[in-house]
Amino acid sequence: MTTPSGRLQGRVAIVTGSSSGLGQAICLAFAAEGASVFCIDLHPTAAPRHNTSTAAGAAGRTAESSSWSTGVPLPSLHYSSRGSSATATATGTAAATPPPGSGPNPGQQAGTHERIRQTGGEATWHRADVTRARDMELAVRACVQQYGRVDIMVNNAGVSVESTHPRPLRCHETGEDDWDRTLAVNAKGMFLGCKYALKQMLGDSNANPNPNPNPNRGDVSGSGGGGAGGTSGQPQRYASRGWIVNVASVQGLVPYYGTPSYCASKGAAVMLTKQIALDYAPDRIHCNALCPGFLDTRMTQNLQSQDRLLADIQSKHPFGGTLGCVDDVAKAAVFLASDDAAWITGVPVPVDGGYLLR
Repeated sequence: MTTPSGRLQGRVAIVTGSSSGLGQAICLAFAAEGASVFCIDLHPTAAPRHNTSTAAGAAGRTAESSSWSTGVPLPSLHYSSRGSSATATATGTAAATPPPGSGPNPGQQAGTHERIRQTGGEATWHRADVTRARDMELAVRACVQQYGRVDIMVNNAGVSVESTHPRPLRCHETGEDDWDRTLAVNAKGMFLGCKYALKQMLGDSNANPNPNPNPNRGDVSGSGGGGAGGTSGQPQRYASRGWIVNVASVQGLVPYYGTPSYCASKGAAVMLTKQIALDYAPDRIHCNALCPGFLDTRMTQNLQSQDRLLADIQSKHPFGGTLGCVDDVAKAAVFLASDDAAWITGVPVPVDGGYLLR
């Protein structure tokens, strides 16, 4: 495992769909790199799953789930209420995943923001529905009230409604409800997250996205993120003002069978990322997209029992018959939110084990 190096030290990050899977992994990785993490989801922990999924997706959850994030089951947690948020902040030594029974309910484990607290980090959970403009506006405002600013916005929340069906459905078989729900969360939710984070980034004249400039990179003290100076010691040519990371999918770059609404929503995510990068480059705001491949998460558990579909997916991975790990994608998210990506914007980054090569 890569040793954290404090690349996000002192920065404030919002992550939607934070309660499980990829969203949780990103939160934990950001906290390990020194960021204060503002976790947004419908619930502080992943809700119990009542059905299994049948098709893969790089990010998202089934329609029956009451959380917007990807992946593996997340335990419950202990938190202290503060208005509509639950705050968890602490200092101390790093600890492993809390054992069963450490949460408020017997047999349940701590969730994302409580796990960060128990490892000595800073985190807050806030309930919001990413499809509601007022929810997202208030969530960003609550983050600013809690931490003073927003440096990083990760729009991870997503659903894969089509993965709940017993077989892949083509376009003429796809219901309007499936289409509307998928686009509402995966496209509109991302748009709203970008909109209100951008308003804050643009309006914060006192923002200092790089509170601990690295002289070896040529950073200018108090001027923002890393620049073109590199290791030459020359002053940077620009200062970064904010970082947006949108979680798209390889299915936003290439299609997959029986997922018309999911592919459309992730294609929209990729193009929205590029458009925002173009519009806000003069404001020194970075916007990039993560495009994960098929991940070993709760959403793909049922897929792994379907030999034909699984064999087709595994055959497209040059590294061998394996699904990806959320931790690998989370590391890429850290990179895109750090000074290491100071000269990158508008790029969809595949983290897919070579899936797109085939």
